[in-house]
Amino acid sequence: MKGKTKKLVIIGAGEFAEIAYEYFMFDSDYSVVAFAVEKEYRTEDFLFGLPVINFEDIVQKYTPSEFDVFVALTYAKLNRVRRRLYDICKKQGYHCASYVSSRAFVWHNVKIGENTFIFEDNTIQYHAQIGNNVVLWSGNHIGHRTIIEDDCWITSHDVISGFCRIGRGSFLGVNVSVGDKVVIAKDTVLGAGAVTVKNLDEIGQVYIGSPAKLLGKTSYMQFGISEEE
Repeated sequence: MKGKTKKLVIIGAGEFAEIAYEYFMFDSDYSVVAFAVEKEYRTEDFLFGLPVINFEDIVQKYTPSEFDVFVALTYAKLNRVRRRLYDICKKQGYHCASYVSSRAFVWHNVKIGENTFIFEDNTIQYHAQIGNNVVLWSGNHIGHRTIIEDDCWITSHDVISGFCRIGRGSFLGVNVSVGDKVVIAKDTVLGAGAVTVKNLDEIGQVYIGSPAKLLGKTSYMQFGISEEE
């Protein structure tokens, strides 16, 4: 808790926001000062003794020149809600903080974007790249020179081998395995335990099983959104 040098507002007040509060407060140089929730969804005034304000008022109360933010929302609507609020924060001039667990292994030349959250026990190898607004839950392997594009959600115990590319907005369920040099199109959903050693080129598809096969419905249908959102 000592040596805090930066102030942070967490966007959200759900379970992920509570987890983000815990991790930022006890394993980073950030001190969380408030939470912000869109007015229509705000149901409380305080969380952990800190104010919960309307997101619409954030600039007036916590200026971008003095405070950073972290958008702590899940994969709702195939990561679109998190992406939308992240984009608003960037337009308002905020720096969006990233968290990397002190218990993750991240090689020194790995590149990590903004508003990305990397939990404990992740292994991220040589020259891998993790984009903006990505969540890597605990226990994943990201192979050398692999690229995780923006707005992805990688759950737990996934193995993504070397020289892969995971397309923007994709969701990988637990225990997914991706072979070397595999390219996965944007907005792809891989169900729990799915395995692929081949490229998955069709945008917005859902795959299940080993080897991974099309489920027969798009990820947009699965998450109740349109492709244009």
